[in-house]
Amino acid sequence: MQRVEQIIHQAVADHLRIRGRPGVVWWHTNNNIGGRGRKFYVQGAIAKSLGVRAGVSDIVALYQSRFFALELKAPGGRPSAAQLEFIADVEAAGGFTCIAEGVDQAIKALESWQLLRGRAA
Repeated sequence: MQRVEQIIHQAVADHLRIRGRPGVVWWHTNNNIGGRGRKFYVQGAIAKSLGVRAGVSDIVALYQSRFFALELKAPGGRPSAAQLEFIADVEAAGGFTCIAEGVDQAIKALESWQLLRGRAA
């Protein structure tokens, strides 16, 4: 069974694939290293030593020398402290950020940033 946030994320990714402006570079950074035991502790330590950062936004994009970070939340969801820190760091560096509850807010943010062609109905 899919989680609500995963469904939102897949819908936003579909919009970017179908409606993304030419030249938009976007991605999702999968930081999920989960589990128990020594193996997962070691994998997490290696990832951290390589620069993996907790709280990276769900969708990160670059377009016309501008950097964007879009954190996706299910309705009523709240960002973690690490996610808020990442958003604050992006803003301090001059990037554009949004914490969006649901697909509609996420699409509005992408459209306002002019990363998508056209308007959603």
